[in-house]
Amino acid sequence: MVRMGEQTLKGRNRHRFERAVLAHLNWRFEQFSRIRLEASYGRLYIHLNGESYEDIADQLSRTFGIFSFSPVSRCELSLEAIRETALQLMNSLKIKPTSFKVSVRRVNKNFPYDSQVMNNLVGGYILQAMDSLEVNVHSPEVELRIEIREQHAYIFCEVVPGLGGYPIGTNGKAIVMLSGGIDSPVAGWLALKQGLDLEAIHFHSFPYTSERAQQKVTELAQQLSIYTQEIILHMVPFSDIQIRLKELGNETLLITLMRRAMLRISSELGQRRACKAIITGDSLGQVASQTLPSMTVIDQAAGIPILRPLIMMDKKEIVSKARMIGTFPISIQPYEDCCTLFVPKSPSTNPNPSVIDRLEQQAAWLEDSINEAINNTVSVTINERMTRESDSYF
Repeated sequence: MVRMGEQTLKGRNRHRFERAVLAHLNWRFEQFSRIRLEASYGRLYIHLNGESYEDIADQLSRTFGIFSFSPVSRCELSLEAIRETALQLMNSLKIKPTSFKVSVRRVNKNFPYDSQVMNNLVGGYILQAMDSLEVNVHSPEVELRIEIREQHAYIFCEVVPGLGGYPIGTNGKAIVMLSGGIDSPVAGWLALKQGLDLEAIHFHSFPYTSERAQQKVTELAQQLSIYTQEIILHMVPFSDIQIRLKELGNETLLITLMRRAMLRISSELGQRRACKAIITGDSLGQVASQTLPSMTVIDQAAGIPILRPLIMMDKKEIVSKARMIGTFPISIQPYEDCCTLFVPKSPSTNPNPSVIDRLEQQAAWLEDSINEAINNTVSVTINERMTRESDSYF
């Protein structure tokens, strides 16, 4: 039994969200030929038909839009069938409890016994059959749950939390600026959780950075892709722009100029790919380019909105989330990205907008270099099975 998440509160849009979850699960379950999906109001039932519960649970645990799920036993709508099925479930528990309680939810109001009466009728029956068991309504070792619905009763003890959030793609599409660090993959994951379909963009400085640095970013995208069907990763050559920006001679503003050029490229590629926003891993005050004055100046170069899921999180929170989603071990691999390679000793935390405008006006070559970087971008399609193919998108 799969319980839907926030989308069940969306009124007339509820069916759109539920269809999105169902479509995503149909893709996830392609390899499980025997299962059957059955949708109901606010619920999805997966008939295993001999497939492994552990394998199915693993797929459910990676799917956004699911509030929780439970392995359940189903029986017909009669007191006798419910009692017997409940007793079988209690006897099948690997660790035998010493205390329990029964919680009945009667969705089908035509069923002749209300929830409180059913609690007593089922609980009493189990107590008679299992001598060592007692009732504890406040802190039971096992809570036996029964849902009485229109066609069947569903009986279970375990409730597994899901990822929650919204089904991927139901809130639009965005492009995440994916570096090789800890923060940006977490920002991408949080964007997926909020229902955004994602593509990723990475700026590399080959040959000044190694091919292994690009492989590291590919592995990060692959780790994110286990939560979605696939991620298209756009690899942008950025070293020529960096070198020429450095030659302008104002080292304290180099990071600001670089970030503005990156946003121009991300905006252009994103719009060509129907992305409505740019996702970044910025956290307020964490580095020089992430102070409020710096972000204000940098954002002016963007052609589409910028979303910052991590903006009010501290590093400890971000690292904890990175460990949870499996990107942390990849992010800490010692391969530099383009920003760490060219970072100045004392970057400005309060860049002057008029000085930035003057420097960019001096760089008459900048627009052509940006277009050249876009034209030389290599795009790769990545899914959780690491199937990859190069495509020409631009």
